[in-house]
Amino acid sequence: MDAIAPPLPCQRHLFEVPDDISYLDAAAWSPLPRSVREAGEAGLLVKSRPWAHPREAVPAQAERARAAAARLIGAATDDVAIVGSVSHAMATVAANLAVVPGGRVLRVADEFPSLCYAFDRLARATGLIVEEVSRPEDGDWTAALLAAIGRAGAPPLAIATLTPLHWTDGGLIDLDRLAPAVHAAGAALVIDATQAAGVLPVDVGRWRPDFLAFPTYKWTLGPYALAFLYAAPHRQDGVPIEENTGNRSPASGARRYDRGELNDPVLLPMAATGLELVLSWDVPAVADRLRRLTDRLAEDLVGLGLAAAAAHLRTPHIVGLRAPGGVPPGLTDRLRRDGVYASERSGALRLSPHVWADERDVERCVAALRRSL
Repeated sequence: MDAIAPPLPCQRHLFEVPDDISYLDAAAWSPLPRSVREAGEAGLLVKSRPWAHPREAVPAQAERARAAAARLIGAATDDVAIVGSVSHAMATVAANLAVVPGGRVLRVADEFPSLCYAFDRLARATGLIVEEVSRPEDGDWTAALLAAIGRAGAPPLAIATLTPLHWTDGGLIDLDRLAPAVHAAGAALVIDATQAAGVLPVDVGRWRPDFLAFPTYKWTLGPYALAFLYAAPHRQDGVPIEENTGNRSPASGARRYDRGELNDPVLLPMAATGLELVLSWDVPAVADRLRRLTDRLAEDLVGLGLAAAAAHLRTPHIVGLRAPGGVPPGLTDRLRRDGVYASERSGALRLSPHVWADERDVERCVAALRRSL
């Protein structure tokens, strides 16, 4: 019988989050661990004193970051490109999908813009139909998407652009059930794992996407302006949206899509350090820790006029709280004055702790909400 792994303890000591601050906004962007900040500071010295730090050492940092990103999503290193952002990744994806006019591009309503704009342009240029699945009244995004995929008489499904959860409130979008349905429909599967990579098990071998992308500045505890694009082996002979020396022939695998000015001595070691830290914790253990915190937030706020989706319909790391009349104006500002940091997204108060948070943060948040409401 396999031994049960011990629960992941609070990792606040690795960060610079003060004891009187409850930062519950990892879904917006995360604070940097000390080790990631130090990696960036060391990288700044490389650029500040180039005579003392040979440029030839920097490409190894790109491969270190690429390898860590690949390991996080269960991919081969050669299947991962380094890009500047998820929007960069999605522009690359849209430029490399051949489609037949009259098919559907499927997504959820109120999707994050970086997963919309490139495919809206593709739809206009190629005669595709964009179909947005409305927010289900019962909160079950997975059932609503399955119904849309298999709807009788609908135009053929060409592309499904999906995420493992709705970014506004953590509503679960179960790709373990949806990916097989997309494949059965003969459509391309494009996944934005921005709000999942690093905190939920993301496995390209299980989902078999054509493309998958995620940035480093949220749950993988890295810098801004860096992201990764997985391209399935049969999608690696495409055309990058920018031409540079590094991604021209004989660049192999997904490196064909690498960004220009790839060898950044600051961002690459920061990204690699954050990814390696997340990998050291074991992602399911992270999810288990955060589930306990978000469940307690949902339970302790009952009776305040804010309600969360049922636990089986939301992801472990984000809880979205909604009120019949919407979130009261100025609520996030009042919370911030009490040392509690959260976001309002599309009518939901979004609370998103990461490994620096503990029960004291939950208590401070609940107390602040009771005062504010």
